[in-house]
Amino acid sequence: MHKVIQTKDGSHSLYIEALDEHYHSVHGAIQESKHVFIEAGLYANTKGGMSILEIGLGTGLNALLTILANQKLKQNINYTAVEAFPVSAEIAGLLNYPDLLVDAVNTKENVQVLFQSIHSSEWDKKLTLSETFIFYKIKNTLQAIEFSDTFDLVYFDAFGPTAQPDMWTEEIFLKLWNAMNTEGILVTYCAKGIVKRTLKKIGFVVETLQGPPGKREMVRAVKHTK
Repeated sequence: MHKVIQTKDGSHSLYIEALDEHYHSVHGAIQESKHVFIEAGLYANTKGGMSILEIGLGTGLNALLTILANQKLKQNINYTAVEAFPVSAEIAGLLNYPDLLVDAVNTKENVQVLFQSIHSSEWDKKLTLSETFIFYKIKNTLQAIEFSDTFDLVYFDAFGPTAQPDMWTEEIFLKLWNAMNTEGILVTYCAKGIVKRTLKKIGFVVETLQGPPGKREMVRAVKHTK
């Protein structure tokens, strides 16, 4: 069961008591997602267009921030999100992201429409959210999916290794390696030594970067040509 909580930057997250896991850092959901996935991931990709894979759609925050950031980048983005246990539209409607992401370009209503579209769109069907952003979500486990597309950027946002150890294995990261283009980037909030060693074993060049507020480190891994 999901419980809505407020993190230290004022933005909401969800807490699952059964797993004792939060969907985001309690120090700030929006600031964590921006730091890890937008600044270290999206902005690090220099291609004129890109294909993004998100592992763990969750609250939809990463997808929403990517859409909004791309209004300035103006890249052609194909965004695929994988989620085995979706957040209900009712719970998503309680989250305050549209209130906090208003800017000179976007009204609350604009952001709300985008956010609702992420959660209300059909599974396994491509949705055009803007002229430069195509959204596609898959309701399945990563283990069960066989990717036909390849990706330039992976947002790895599964629950942590303690709660979901099966998501942080060599088999999982090898599967992602095989689904990534050369010079593709994988970013994750988790910087545990075993995760970095596993990524390196597969062939990724691993960078340990400064983490978001409240967390010392994060990881960016790049698939260079061997």
